[in-house]
Amino acid sequence: MENSSEYYIVDKRALPEVYTKVVEVKRLLEQHIAASVQEAVDMVGVSRSAYYKYKDYVSELSAGTRGRTAIIAFNLMDKAGLLSNVLNAMAESGANILTINQTIPINGIANVTISMETGNMKIQLNALISSIAAIEGVQTIKIIARE
Repeated sequence: MENSSEYYIVDKRALPEVYTKVVEVKRLLEQHIAASVQEAVDMVGVSRSAYYKYKDYVSELSAGTRGRTAIIAFNLMDKAGLLSNVLNAMAESGANILTINQTIPINGIANVTISMETGNMKIQLNALISSIAAIEGVQTIKIIARE
């Protein structure tokens, strides 16, 4: 048998139930919902031996590739609560903020760069940019990068 791996993308509905249960056990453990493997397999209804047999070979597609990312640059007026308003708009859209970098305001303007995951957004990125641009105090907004 070869040591190299081949990967397939398969709709979970076509998989034997044991594979989806192993993925669920992994999720319970990663999120600390279950304190032990035994507790997790009992919750899901799969054997420990099946879990250990498949745990290194089965995972959700989203586990390693959660979502697309975007980096957005803003010039914001030095106004209390403005960055919070921008972040709230992003949260409401379903974006997941990864990093926030902000300069000290110079001449009343702060430069802010935000990287975020866009994979679970409820709206298109362009719609989010438009809604943020409409917030009072947002001077400029620009998509720097998108993956």
